[in-house]
Amino acid sequence: MPLTDDQRRHLEARLLEERERARSTLEQYDRHLRVNPRDESGDLSSLPFHLADEGSDAMQRELDAAVVTQASRELQAIDAALDRLYRRPQAFGVSEDTGEEIPFERLDAIPWATTANTRG
Repeated sequence: MPLTDDQRRHLEARLLEERERARSTLEQYDRHLRVNPRDESGDLSSLPFHLADEGSDAMQRELDAAVVTQASRELQAIDAALDRLYRRPQAFGVSEDTGEEIPFERLDAIPWATTANTRG
């Protein structure tokens, strides 16, 4: 059964919420880099006092990069979903792989989903 107008409005609101969350994540990281451009650890020197400090700093940078990468990918997917929703609202929620309808429950959880399966 195709999405109803109410379901599409709900999904638009969900997409806008998720878009704001992803943008906020990216803005927080950007602000953090502007405040701490050289040293993200809070140390007064860029030289670690101990090898464990160096490892912890490197691990934190990797985690931050992963979060930023994920937020950036989600923002792109959300913007693409909003574009699909606005351009062809009647076709929104149709799997790109199979042409079948994506269950509303899946779209509610991941409103930018493009496939009906949980892997896509």
